[in-house]
Amino acid sequence: MEAASKLTQVQATLRMRNDNDNDNDNNNIELSVNGNGLSVGHSQKSIRSRGSSSGAVGHKRQRNVWPFKMRVKVGKFCLQRQASNQSEKYPQPSEVTEGALQVWRALPERIRQDPSLASFRQEHERLHGDVEPLPTEDGMQLEEHEQEQEQRNGHNDGTHAFTQIGINVTNEAGQVHVLDGRDLENNNDEQHDDGETYCKSNLKKYLTWFKISILLVVWGVFTAFLMSNNEHVDQLSLISVPSNGSTRVFPITTSTLERIGLALRGPFRLQENELQLNVTVPLPVLQVQVTRTYYDVFGMEIYTENASQVWQLDIVYFDLIDATKDTKKTRTFELIPSDSSMLTTANSSRLNFEFSSSIDGELPLQLNVDESPIYKRHGVLYAAAVLCGLYVMIIWEIVNRTFAAIIASTLSVGILAALNSRPSMGTIMGWIDVETLLLLFGMMILVAILSETGVFDYLAVYAYKITNGHVWPLINCLCLFTAVLSSFLDNVTTVLLMTPVTIRLCEVMSLNPVPILMCMVIYSNIGGALTPVGDPPNVIIASNNYISKNGVNFAVFTLHMLPGVLLVMVQTYIQLRFKFRNISDLQFKDSPEVEELRHEIHVWKRAAASLSAYSKDEEVVRQTLMKKVNRLKRSLKKRMTSVITPAPNYEQTLANLQAKYPIRNKQLLYKCTAALVFVISLFFLHSVPELQRLSLGWTALLGAIFLIILADIEDLEAILARVEWSTLLFFAALFILMEALTELGLIEWIGNMTEGIILGVGEDQRLTVAILIILWVSAIASAFVDNIPLTTMMVKITISLAQNSTLNLPLQPLVWALALGACLGGNGTLIGASANVVCAGVAEQHGYKFTFLEFFKVGFPIMIGSIIVTTGYLLLSHSLLTWH
Repeated sequence: MEAASKLTQVQATLRMRNDNDNDNDNNNIELSVNGNGLSVGHSQKSIRSRGSSSGAVGHKRQRNVWPFKMRVKVGKFCLQRQASNQSEKYPQPSEVTEGALQVWRALPERIRQDPSLASFRQEHERLHGDVEPLPTEDGMQLEEHEQEQEQRNGHNDGTHAFTQIGINVTNEAGQVHVLDGRDLENNNDEQHDDGETYCKSNLKKYLTWFKISILLVVWGVFTAFLMSNNEHVDQLSLISVPSNGSTRVFPITTSTLERIGLALRGPFRLQENELQLNVTVPLPVLQVQVTRTYYDVFGMEIYTENASQVWQLDIVYFDLIDATKDTKKTRTFELIPSDSSMLTTANSSRLNFEFSSSIDGELPLQLNVDESPIYKRHGVLYAAAVLCGLYVMIIWEIVNRTFAAIIASTLSVGILAALNSRPSMGTIMGWIDVETLLLLFGMMILVAILSETGVFDYLAVYAYKITNGHVWPLINCLCLFTAVLSSFLDNVTTVLLMTPVTIRLCEVMSLNPVPILMCMVIYSNIGGALTPVGDPPNVIIASNNYISKNGVNFAVFTLHMLPGVLLVMVQTYIQLRFKFRNISDLQFKDSPEVEELRHEIHVWKRAAASLSAYSKDEEVVRQTLMKKVNRLKRSLKKRMTSVITPAPNYEQTLANLQAKYPIRNKQLLYKCTAALVFVISLFFLHSVPELQRLSLGWTALLGAIFLIILADIEDLEAILARVEWSTLLFFAALFILMEALTELGLIEWIGNMTEGIILGVGEDQRLTVAILIILWVSAIASAFVDNIPLTTMMVKITISLAQNSTLNLPLQPLVWALALGACLGGNGTLIGASANVVCAGVAEQHGYKFTFLEFFKVGFPIMIGSIIVTTGYLLLSHSLLTWH
């Protein structure tokens, strides 16, 4: 440490000498190293000072500075002024090509307007006209001032820079090496850090290799499964079941099976179908059973026994067959082992499907027999292992969140292939919810174009004004507005619109956007639970025909959900105020200037990383961006050691912000407003069932196309570059994963466990238990698995419980419990709701990343508190007061 400090003093002295010297090219500082110490020499030409006791320093004077063991890292280094100058210079307008301009136009506006890229803007305006304003003179002067300041501080490669001074280091062997001043600083830092970080670096290296090894093993497993198994092809057959109890037998090829799967497609009665039941004629049913027949040596039938339980299905009346849409039913039969006594006397045996119906005419059916179905008990274990692996990768950030979803979804498909149920590519593509991806894509384009107007900055300054710069009133207004907007718009759309405003608002107030974004998205999920159109689970529930025919319309749904949502909003506010009771938890740890510089470095690095080195044009832009990053890093280093100036008062801050963030393009803002009015109007009309002609995805896509036409956007690549493709890919992989887990039986297992617990309690407590089980199971499960397939399964269970005459359970309390659980459970984890993932993706694009654990620490306790409050509300209003 003493040696390092003295060397720093020497470097400072050299800097002072260099500033006052007129002939810098002839200045050489020489260091000689031997076992006794270090000598420093200065000369006009090349007066050399050795490490002996009789050398001369300066005008024949010498002194030993200090004894120490000096490690010199000798690398390839050359002091060439011209090369250094050109490496730090930004490109001139004459050096910018049209290809480089295309790359520049694809960058975010915030980066394009930076003074360091002024040469690109000038060349763009020279070729294409004055489309956008040039950087202000203040910005250019600020950039020049920073460069001059860096030159004075010795961080520039100009003629008076300290880095032009050569430091000759001579060892005992007489070898001379030339080091740059910055290299000596870096060398000292490395020497200081080597002893402390050696163990950590080794541990990190071993963990990296361990991670790569595990991922390679997983890759090898699902690759082997996919390569060794063909796609599962359904062997479809058509049969006709006779009327009035007559039997139809369908033979099974293999006689030695433990289980067999059967898929039927026909005119089955669904729970939600409204049928005019004939009181005098009972509803027809279809019975399916597996039988085993034994034969003697002559092929004569000896004995027939039942090999499985009876599967009974409700079918429609005969005169309604043609008007009923065919639906699919599946079942796995667990077969009873063969009778050992019969096997000793019989020569062979054979399995058959036996069909019988009570319909008045022939019943047409399409069937598919699967002789190797998935064993659901093992499938649930495999599904749970895949899901746990996904959460391990996301929680500990082993790999990127999107890549973790891709690995998990591919592994789940590989497991299906190993179980002889590999889906075809068409089936996998059908698993992806294109409507959700279309909604996200369309709204991302709208938000990307809208951000060019500066309206997000303007709204942030306006919110700062109306709340007088106070933190919690601003957060309250933001969360309340988000919740109300999410009630009538899809909460994914709301988050896409509100996240940029929130980020700019936090930057204006020097707040950390991460905790405030968490608060905003939590209230978005709470507000989405209010109406049938606010959240995807509510859409699934309210659009069910059986539920809608039993009195659950838009008004009734909203009326019953309103008290619970209001109570949850109050409870959430109390928990958030307690969680962030210290205002410092909402602020950055360092000064706002330091955090702003760190954020700027992240944004510029992200922009540079998005460019490849495949073409010369992209390399020119990337090099320019990296030069800006290096300048920002040096500024950050100086800011870290500078004195923090006191913040200006509210009026001064507001005046500065209003001058800094006006509306930049009013014409484009008017066009964006027209497109948003079109989209939001159709979203509101979507809440009226009679006017549902377009889905949310189609509406968002039409709005994006409408805005692109209005704005006359020619460079579409610049807009597409701002679409969060990683978020869209994450959703696609998550949809595939959830469907694969459903095929493995995980969702069905959750539903069966729920139904079994409810059926096992007494009649007097059955409604209370049903509300508790449906609410808590749907909430906990929605926090860890996608709530769309879970809600689809739980809707079927809810309807079957309400239709069971022996249970005598009302439908509506179960529906409210399912809706509140599925919507509020999404606040538990980062991937529990679509809005959470979208918010995290947009925030990361702006340079603010929050991890799974950060969201879990805030969201999961709030989710538990919300479910406790909702439990009290549902039990009070329906178990005690019987509001239904």
